Amino acid sequence: MGSQKELIRELVQRRETARQGGGAQRIEAQHAKGKLTARERLSLLLDEGSFEEYDMFIRHRCHNLGMDKSHYDGDGVVTGQGTIDGRPVYVFAQDFTVNGGSLSETMAQKICKVMDMAVRNGAPFIGLNDSGGARIQEGACALAGFGEIFERNILASGVIPQISGIFGPCAGGAVYSPALTDFNIMVRGTSCMFLTGPAVVKSVTGENVTQEQLGGADVHSRKSGVAHFAADDDPQGLSLIRKLISFLPSNNRESAPERPTSDPYNRVDYSLNEIIPDSLNKAYDMHQVINTIVDDGEFLEIHRDWAKNIIIGFAHLGGKSVGIVANQPRELAGCLDINASRKGARFVRFCDAFNIPLVTLVDVPGFLCGTQQEYAGIITNGAKLLYAYGEATVPKVTVTLRKSYGGAHIVMSCKQLRGDVNYAWPSANIAVMGGEGAVEIIYSKDLKAASDETQRQKIREEKMKEYDSLFGNPYYAASYGYIDDIIEPANTRFRIIRALVQLENKKVETPLRKHDNLPL
Repeated sequence: MGSQKELIRELVQRRETARQGGGAQRIEAQHAKGKLTARERLSLLLDEGSFEEYDMFIRHRCHNLGMDKSHYDGDGVVTGQGTIDGRPVYVFAQDFTVNGGSLSETMAQKICKVMDMAVRNGAPFIGLNDSGGARIQEGACALAGFGEIFERNILASGVIPQISGIFGPCAGGAVYSPALTDFNIMVRGTSCMFLTGPAVVKSVTGENVTQEQLGGADVHSRKSGVAHFAADDDPQGLSLIRKLISFLPSNNRESAPERPTSDPYNRVDYSLNEIIPDSLNKAYDMHQVINTIVDDGEFLEIHRDWAKNIIIGFAHLGGKSVGIVANQPRELAGCLDINASRKGARFVRFCDAFNIPLVTLVDVPGFLCGTQQEYAGIITNGAKLLYAYGEATVPKVTVTLRKSYGGAHIVMSCKQLRGDVNYAWPSANIAVMGGEGAVEIIYSKDLKAASDETQRQKIREEKMKEYDSLFGNPYYAASYGYIDDIIEPANTRFRIIRALVQLENKKVETPLRKHDNLPL
């Protein structure tokens, strides 16, 4: 045993070596791919000087296939605790410069330790993935490590927010941890996710496909919906995580965070009085409505490029975080389909789990019809969104702007699904279906009996006028109390904020049960 100075010198040197990961050459290779190192990512993600690292000196214990000759302090992952905007978070960042970031038994132990600490201390958990998958030399021990992580993802679900950043490869069993977390961020050109890589796909199916085509950021943010965000580079992806955290409570026992705003809560915007086209069949952009009513016009959209017929995301209203769900008339006329239903349901359930009030903006003509949707299970998938709204106990404010027809009306946070405050604009149409279709069904015999097309058209016009006078407005629904008030569009912001203030102390008792049985 050396002197105290020698021991301290050894500690400093060993820390410095550990911080270099796989060494300068491998760090340069990482940079050459347009990727940051694990520690560089954490320095951008966390507040300056806030990172407290754990288990820097852990090493693997594998002696198979030459692994006894290769040891690195930290074993390919950096774990610890830091802050984002002063709020505690727990993190891990896989280090691709050490054994390709492959998961070993000891790496899993490091990750599980900070996951346990996050749950115990009620703080968000963020994982930065950059790994070649399970460490092959460790066999079942590596697979057991994945299982330990997945079980913790499951137990932490709905307890603390879990966010995954995919900043490199994430393949095989490794993809299931991000899939179990609440939000995934991927990076174009450098990150990928797939269960089996291009070589295996080629050998099994004969398909020639690149990593980017198989599981790149654009694939998963536009086609599969696996990724909630696609960033252009590592810094942008890390900035998105920081932004996302700003809307979320630290755990399920806390209320959504507040932030100061100079945007008046009673601001009136008369542009909303003109936004709905005169024709029911003409589209408009729901983003304009959202950006007009939220604080400072700031809206963090989630799944922006997937299932674009429904819009979800976070904003502030009166300084308080809210989740917004809105139909988008510019995409599929705002119809609900399988992907939109899944997208909306997952978001509604997240907001409900973490005490984030829900604001729903409705303009929906119905569910998308056709054999493709029916064969793929639109019934079960549509029920997911219905179920999510029906079970949610957070404050729910719904505004119907224009169309709200049939089953889609029920699904979009109607009064019967325990909607707390349901408003409608004067342009709202709440009915089983649109007038044209209704007339064809109700008066089918009269139309068939008509002497010619001129007579049929006259019947259609007369009956359409009668139908629209009854249902082509929100007053019929309001007369039954299904709509609490009909509001001037210009006052929408003020009315929503006031409703949310009134609902702050909302309490709902639900029947005792082990867990629900969501239609999966």
